[in-house]
Amino acid sequence: MTAKVPFFQLEISSAESFRSLNISVKLPRVSPRLPWVGYEPLPPTIGRNIFGRQVCQLPGLFSYAQHIASIDGRRGLFTGLTPRLCSGVLGTVVHGKVLQHYQDGEKPEESNSNLGPCIFKESGPGSAQKEGSPSFDQVIKETTREMIARSAATLITHPFHVITLRSMVQFIGRESKYCGLCDSIVTIYREEGLLGFFAGLIPRLLGDIISLWLCNSLAYLVNTYALDSGVSTMNEMKSYSQAVTGFFASMLTYPFVLVSNLMAVNNCGLAGGSPPYSPLYSSWIDCWCTLQKEGNMSRGNSLFFRKVPFGKTYCCDLRMLI
Repeated sequence: MTAKVPFFQLEISSAESFRSLNISVKLPRVSPRLPWVGYEPLPPTIGRNIFGRQVCQLPGLFSYAQHIASIDGRRGLFTGLTPRLCSGVLGTVVHGKVLQHYQDGEKPEESNSNLGPCIFKESGPGSAQKEGSPSFDQVIKETTREMIARSAATLITHPFHVITLRSMVQFIGRESKYCGLCDSIVTIYREEGLLGFFAGLIPRLLGDIISLWLCNSLAYLVNTYALDSGVSTMNEMKSYSQAVTGFFASMLTYPFVLVSNLMAVNNCGLAGGSPPYSPLYSSWIDCWCTLQKEGNMSRGNSLFFRKVPFGKTYCCDLRMLI
């Protein structure tokens, strides 16, 4: 007989499977990265939003992909593929090893508990609902383990993440400073030392941790108090609620992603990480405050229907919004 896996654990596994799938689906990532640093190679056009209203909007993902392919060919769409794959594989291994360590530590406790006296609980109409839903203590326990596993994976793979971003951003100035994986490692170590491999790590970790706790906490509240356990499709509805809460959590923590990516390429010797595209920030807090003051906290968060922000104009010479 197979062991019954708690529902909350299944939710985390599904989320992590989707995250691993996301790594392979989003390999051509040069075009969505460029607007993060303020680079807009194509001028805005007059179009319509999802509600049919006429607006001045920036080109979307496919237009940028065509622009990059016209300059660097289709191979240019896969710039940074090698460090991206290394980051994905290594992150998956580290994440799985950390979770396996916790699961192995639980086995002796479970075997000892099975030797104790058997206590029969009275079954009733409310007991099935409690068994099907995780307790709040279990949510905290599983989320804490997931947080540690993801943080460890992020810490180990962040150097590859930095190399990936810099190899993409050098498209702006047409540089070739970060071409190969080994050459990029040597370049970063020679110019910035070990700290250069962890540029932008703190906001990335904070964003991942806050997003994880928001997602699982909201999913627990919705699954426990908002959904009726008597519905036949209860498991499917809980899976959908996990996906929806994860989407909202990622939207709320997007500024951390933006700040992390900007700090990873800031003042690294590339045109995309230097003025006029990016000021020279003293810290990630300085970057956060500057973006907030300029109203750019959501810059690059959409791949389609990219409306020109209010008060911004397009500069053809600099190829950016000012």
